[in-house]
Amino acid sequence: MTDILSLFFSIPLSHTPFSIVVNKHKPWIETSYHGVITENMDIVLLDPPLVALDKDAPVPYAGEICAFKIHGLEAPFEAVVLNGTSGEGQLRARGPVDCELQKEYTFIIQAHDCGAGPGGTGGKKSHKAVVHIQVNDVNEFSPVFREAQYHAAVTEEKIYDNILQVEATDQDCSPQYSQICNYQITTSNTPFAIDRNGNIRNTEKLSFDKQQQYEVLVTAFDCGQKRSTESVAVHIDVKPVCKPGWQGWNKRVDYEPGTGSKQLFPKMHLETCGGPLSSVRTMVELQTSHIGKGCDRETYSEKSLQKLCGASSGSTDLLPAPSVSTNWTASLVTDSGRDSDLIFRFDGRHAAKIPDQMVPQNLTDQFTIATWMKHGPTPGLRAEKETLLCNSDKTEMNRHHYSLYVHNCRLVFLLRRDFTQVDTFRPAEFHWKLEQICDKEWHYYVINVEFPVVTLYVDGVTYDPYLVTDDWPIHPSQIDVQLTLGACWQGGEVTMPRFTQYFRGSLSGLTIRPGKIESQKVISCLQACKEGLDINSLESLGKGIKFHFNPAQSILVMEGEDLENMNAALRKVSYINSRQFPTPGIRHLHISTSVQCFGEDTCISIPDIDAVVMVLQPSEPRITIAGVDRLTRPAADLRGPAGLTLFQDLHIISTVTKGDTASHHTATEVEEIIHNLDYCDILVLGEELRPEQESLQLQRSTLLGKHLDTTNSTSGMSIYGVDSMSNYEQVIRQVHYHNWHPTQTPDRKFRLTCSELNGRYTSNEFTLEISVLHKSEAGEHVNQMVAPPQYMQVVHHPAMVHSLYPTHGSVPSAATVVIVICIAALVVVVVLGIYRIHLTHQQECRSSDTTKEGELDWNDSALNITVNPMEVRGRGGLKTKPWRRNKGRKEGECCRNQILEQP
Repeated sequence: MTDILSLFFSIPLSHTPFSIVVNKHKPWIETSYHGVITENMDIVLLDPPLVALDKDAPVPYAGEICAFKIHGLEAPFEAVVLNGTSGEGQLRARGPVDCELQKEYTFIIQAHDCGAGPGGTGGKKSHKAVVHIQVNDVNEFSPVFREAQYHAAVTEEKIYDNILQVEATDQDCSPQYSQICNYQITTSNTPFAIDRNGNIRNTEKLSFDKQQQYEVLVTAFDCGQKRSTESVAVHIDVKPVCKPGWQGWNKRVDYEPGTGSKQLFPKMHLETCGGPLSSVRTMVELQTSHIGKGCDRETYSEKSLQKLCGASSGSTDLLPAPSVSTNWTASLVTDSGRDSDLIFRFDGRHAAKIPDQMVPQNLTDQFTIATWMKHGPTPGLRAEKETLLCNSDKTEMNRHHYSLYVHNCRLVFLLRRDFTQVDTFRPAEFHWKLEQICDKEWHYYVINVEFPVVTLYVDGVTYDPYLVTDDWPIHPSQIDVQLTLGACWQGGEVTMPRFTQYFRGSLSGLTIRPGKIESQKVISCLQACKEGLDINSLESLGKGIKFHFNPAQSILVMEGEDLENMNAALRKVSYINSRQFPTPGIRHLHISTSVQCFGEDTCISIPDIDAVVMVLQPSEPRITIAGVDRLTRPAADLRGPAGLTLFQDLHIISTVTKGDTASHHTATEVEEIIHNLDYCDILVLGEELRPEQESLQLQRSTLLGKHLDTTNSTSGMSIYGVDSMSNYEQVIRQVHYHNWHPTQTPDRKFRLTCSELNGRYTSNEFTLEISVLHKSEAGEHVNQMVAPPQYMQVVHHPAMVHSLYPTHGSVPSAATVVIVICIAALVVVVVLGIYRIHLTHQQECRSSDTTKEGELDWNDSALNITVNPMEVRGRGGLKTKPWRRNKGRKEGECCRNQILEQP
């Protein structure tokens, strides 16, 4: 029996009939746990405690707990079994836990029983439970101040509630240890206090005379009473009693030409003396009325500017520079010293008549009148008309066909149509009342006529007439009309024809363009200023900043509510001058500011400030024209269909000299620059061209794609327009000289000069000489290759010319070089022989006192030797005539001329 029982118990339970009920229950744990662990510790305190129960107890293995397993690899924890029978377990950290890195953890845990036997086979696991772990902080970090040091400024004799605020931070993770609960001033005997938020105030009024700066040390404590390891220094400056106004600006700002935009007030700020402001409004004004025509503009001629701006062709300049062909402006008074600006000043006593051939014709339904005008009120003469432009009857009657005049500071344009054009009551007078007409400043006026509509542009802004009066058309007559400037011509109804209605002011660039009106784009281009105010990086302006420029960008208005944003905005204001060669000199700046305060009737007053922009003198360019200055060509080249290309090898360069005065010895550096030209003149020197047999010609196709045009006459050719030096080179190289009868024309000389900025900078005078080779005298235009003694001149026979001097551009052959050397040696031998003869007959020359009539007279010119290479070795060789003394010579004076003849 005992053996049977022992055999039964030795059989594994899994093979017994009762093994199916040995481990039939799963372990049981709570559904969730909450735990706390202190950082840098390893034991987690769980609530409830970690205990697993199994209903299979007390069956060995099946009723015991063998393990707790955690699901979630990122969780730095592990669970261990303390007692398998009771199911007690413990949660531990696998390594140090840092609250500053992670404050909480969440993961899944399960309990596993020991199964049916020691091998754990048939083991069961509990349901999944959620574990929440919170990491408790340890006060391991000290407070640290955000700034290394603090600065503030106060005004004397004032008590401040808050001078500045210091701030410290703590890296601990819990509110208890990471928050700063207290600040403390550690410097003793200071008139300052600090609150729990770090705000520093003064406890008594400070005196600038007593102490101008304080240094205060401040420490911080967190809520765990841990003190900062280092105190921070607070520097407080004491300023004298504040005066509101702009500070940190320079009275003079130097502007170097070509440097683009330059900040005017890089360090400026508005001192408000602590007064709370609700808004600030600042106006910056650049005053340039004394520069040119109101500001720095391009000073090219009117024609060049119109070409540059794309204006319609066909305009007539009624105020050109005085010249032979435009002499009607010679009697007018010019305003000199305006940097090549052509300005005419009218004083009420001067006027000009426009020649009939220059008067624009066909002023029908469309035309444009444009002018620069500077005008102010004239005391005691407000009732008189002041005429800029007038077209009136030359004799007999006093009818005004059209005119432009100022009357009582109103601009009036009169246009009386002919009866043949219209026979009804139509608009005739157009009136504009504008402040610009009498403000004594330069303005650009353009009148576009599209009859019956007339539009006025002033500085690019459109103005419609406030008054239009109608009138009957003028009846036709055979009376000639007279166009005048600066006054109106009264040729009839008076005893003596005279000027009336004189203009008092300044004019420039008065033009009429018949048949077309000018576009807004062209008008804006013609009057555009090249200097003005600017703002660097508009996109970086602070929020709430409003700004506005006037059309000329000479006035800038800024408004804002935040003072710091306004200060930053004003620092971005700059001056810019886009001209390559700006007008040097002073530009005045005026800054005015108004402020508003919160709910106060009185507010601080900000004084105006005045400064200057000094535009420095630009480096003056030196324009140099270089090329072949003498051309010798056969007559056939001038008669050919292409003519003679005058300046085929022309080069135009410009250089500036820059000095370096840093050292005791001034060093200069020549640098080549690129800029535009506005005209080049080819002038005929000597007798003018004979149009029936010679001319200068240029293909119009050469000007395509360029801002250039030409005028041509018997005195030369002018190429004008604002364009690059390279384009001018290309055009000038295509100028041809034609001569259909070169044998009847003497040698020609042409002078070429170029200009930039209407003559402000001019080039050297490049002279080109044209010599014509005729068949009978070709040798006369060839340079000598061998120089004889000073008193002798060698003239080669015409047959030698081609051998000695090949055609331009060809390379001489070896045979030619040998011939030249042989002839030169022969000439030297002949010269030496002549010299010996001269010595032998010197006495005979002194004794000779008469000369046959008809012989050549003695002179001191060099000896002429004519050598025919074809007959040098002919019979008899060279013979000479006897030496003779010229008539009227003193005794003993020697003859020095001799004529060599061939037998």
